[in-house]
Amino acid sequence: MAPANDSGGEVDFNLSEQQKMLQRMAREFATKSVKPLAAEIDSSGQFPFDLAMEMAKRGYQGLPYPAQYGGSEVGYTSYTLALEQICQASMTVGAIMAVNTVPEEAIFRFGNEEQKKTLLAPLARGELLGGIAFTEAETGSDPETIATIARKSGDGYVITGQKHFVALAPAADLVLVFAKREGKGLNAFIIDTSSSGYNVREPCETMGLRGLGTSVVYLDDLYVPQQNLLGEEGQGFEILLEAITLGRLGVAVEAVAVAQAALEISIDYAKQRKALGKPIARLPTIQWHLAEMVSRIEAGRWLVYRTAFLRDQGSDIKYESSVAKLFASQIAVEVTRMAMQVHGSYGTMKTMEVERLYRDAKMTEIYVGISEIQRNLIANHLI
Repeated sequence: MAPANDSGGEVDFNLSEQQKMLQRMAREFATKSVKPLAAEIDSSGQFPFDLAMEMAKRGYQGLPYPAQYGGSEVGYTSYTLALEQICQASMTVGAIMAVNTVPEEAIFRFGNEEQKKTLLAPLARGELLGGIAFTEAETGSDPETIATIARKSGDGYVITGQKHFVALAPAADLVLVFAKREGKGLNAFIIDTSSSGYNVREPCETMGLRGLGTSVVYLDDLYVPQQNLLGEEGQGFEILLEAITLGRLGVAVEAVAVAQAALEISIDYAKQRKALGKPIARLPTIQWHLAEMVSRIEAGRWLVYRTAFLRDQGSDIKYESSVAKLFASQIAVEVTRMAMQVHGSYGTMKTMEVERLYRDAKMTEIYVGISEIQRNLIANHLI
């Protein structure tokens, strides 16, 4: 019998035929279209526009959302299954899909009917690409210190400020932006990036997730009409907390996927690499690494799947997504470190896939809330 969960239902560990088919299709796309370009995307640091468009055409941008709003209506677990396959080939390419889901989730949960039709639907159909702009130079993860401000002006708002680490910046058509309101609290806006005053500036050259288009964005007296305010006045922080749960789930999936990729190439390498006339896969030390790697991956994977399942049941997953991200990101770093040990000196070479995976894994502990923040959130929930 499947274990009970907080939603009152039961986790079914048997994937449906529809889920298996989606998983197979995502794996095929990842293997044939994404993996051959993964190293080039990493080395060049250039945003993969063609692959982003291909994912949009295949319907990967709107998997969890209702058909009436342009989605595929297959749920969050199916979204997780597809994302995992793509991230195994390239975490950067998968992250494009994951980042786009954050503004979608915000609109789906807090948008009015008109916003769902005019903003969510084109994002879910893959006609537009969405991003999120929250972090600033002085804020980190603290919304109280946001300096970007939105002032009322006529029938809308004028936003002024700077946002850092904005993913998908060169490609995003719509961005979920958080700004301090003139009263107390934050406002959330969906901004058209073609608007005058929205300026993508210098790229952020990160060690991993290269090619995600992460950049600094200036908001220079940018006018936003009233209809692009998401939710109510001052509701921005609530919107952020809700939407970012999907961001954390996405990063947890990315972490599991990177760890799985590291395991697979380590097994292949250990079978081929010889020492003292036999494959190093026969050495107890190498076998210990492989056994540790797979046990941690399996634990992380089922934690992530359960979190997605709970979301499908309509449960609040703020706590569960923090637990999943914290644990999965830690196992990603540990597993890729062990993969480097299996590869030895060769693993440090830029030409080896494990070197990229090692750098990408570390990013999962950092972005969408560092591990220390996740620990604070989890502890606060417990006490």
